[in-house]
Amino acid sequence: MIRKATMTDVKAIYELLHHFADKGLLLGRSYSSLYDQIRDFQVALSEDGHLIGAGALHISWDNLAEIRSLAVLEDEQGKGVGRLLVERCLEEAHTFGIKKVFTLTYQPRFFSRLGFKPIDKGELPHKVWSDCINCPKFPDCNEEAMVWQG
Repeated sequence: MIRKATMTDVKAIYELLHHFADKGLLLGRSYSSLYDQIRDFQVALSEDGHLIGAGALHISWDNLAEIRSLAVLEDEQGKGVGRLLVERCLEEAHTFGIKKVFTLTYQPRFFSRLGFKPIDKGELPHKVWSDCINCPKFPDCNEEAMVWQG
């Protein structure tokens, strides 16, 4: 089941993101940023109600949003959970009239299967880079930029 995140999901989202951040596969988020941006998140739940995945749609600019903090527990990967989270984020972008969604990712093959195309990071607005300045990997980011246009 996929649903909008609630305040009670913050701890589980934090733990999920930091599990993958510790492996260098995505950026962790602080509790403060998760509480600030909880409205951006969708969560995937197992049949018994445990959080197994999360992803966020963050509106970045006029007609531009980012899918970020996408993670699915290893045991649940390959079952379509990540795809469902991305599809839900794209549906939400559509409800806002946003036709361009990008991601910065270490998993370009996954996103390309969902219709995302590679893009040069230089084509992204400077507003996007305001988040990057606070990243421990800045300016040596090795994530790939990809974009979906609906």
